[in-house]
Amino acid sequence: MGDTRLVQLEIEDGIGTIRLSRPPVNALNIQIQEELREAAAAATTDPSVRAVILYGGDKVFAAGVDIKEMAGMGYSEMAARATALTGAFDAVARIPKPVVAAVNGYALGGGCELALTADWRVAAEDATLGQPEITLGVIPGAGGTQRLARLIGPARTKDLIMTGRFVKAPEALTIGLVDKVVPAAEVYATAKAMVEPFVHGPALALRAAKLAVDNGLDMDLASGLAWESQLFAALFSTDDKNEGMTAFIEKRKPNFA
Repeated sequence: MGDTRLVQLEIEDGIGTIRLSRPPVNALNIQIQEELREAAAAATTDPSVRAVILYGGDKVFAAGVDIKEMAGMGYSEMAARATALTGAFDAVARIPKPVVAAVNGYALGGGCELALTADWRVAAEDATLGQPEITLGVIPGAGGTQRLARLIGPARTKDLIMTGRFVKAPEALTIGLVDKVVPAAEVYATAKAMVEPFVHGPALALRAAKLAVDNGLDMDLASGLAWESQLFAALFSTDDKNEGMTAFIEKRKPNFA
């Protein structure tokens, strides 16, 4: 890794912004991948971080994995690297707190896959998303074939991956690839407004909700229901549950720590 960090975790008012900074297009080289893993771990363990924003700045989210870095790799080299690449993105996906991706400019290839690790995506009106790896003779290798299919369905996913076509923000909103489209200058502020309500919310219940949905998607219905029941019951041992239910009975707003 180089001397200059390319990923920063900036914490303010309970919100941790994981910010990419590798001009001009935030190409996701190995250094960024490993620093994303570190930032995700820090956001996960820091109790002052109650929600997270993934952000590439006001010009571009991330235009993909660094092709120049990968072009010379053969099978044996990529077989060793692919697991680490997936693991770095998975670390972001597993942050047990609400996460929103704030997308300006391009979110292509690995950049789109990074956005898919978030719980929600806010895109600029002029944003462009896509999985164009097929044009390079490969397929998405950091979760794109799996997270995208779970988000928008297999048919639409095959369309995007097998054609490699770019998707503009309005279409991305229509197919469910993004959740909000706003003017470019309002992307970060909108993402912040989306997660601000969680800053003073019940952290353990929010964690359980995310675990229940995300892990339940990988189970059959019976197993998912059992998983939900286990998480639900576990919350009855928490201060958040005691405060939430006491506040309801006392007809006041809960004060979660």
